[in-house]
Amino acid sequence: MLDELKEESIVNKVGGRFKLSTLIQKRMIALNQGARALVDMRGADKMTLVIQEIIQDKIFLDLSGNVQTSEPTEEMEGGTVDLTQPSE
Repeated sequence: MLDELKEESIVNKVGGRFKLSTLIQKRMIALNQGARALVDMRGADKMTLVIQEIIQDKIFLDLSGNVQTSEPTEEMEGGTVDLTQPSE
């Protein structure tokens, strides 16, 4: 188990263990389907990437349970982007 997951701060950051599990699962699916990582960690496994994205406040679950980012993307200059949907 990753040390970051043992800390209560990451659990509290996303609103509980269930939400943390959901966020990790949905983001891992997006990465496996070819989504771009929001942190630069060459050589890191996908789980480590997702944990760092959460810790660095790059991703979160919205009220509908979708993974969102507040990082600007090429398509948008701000706001949020649903990371569970394929990019066009």
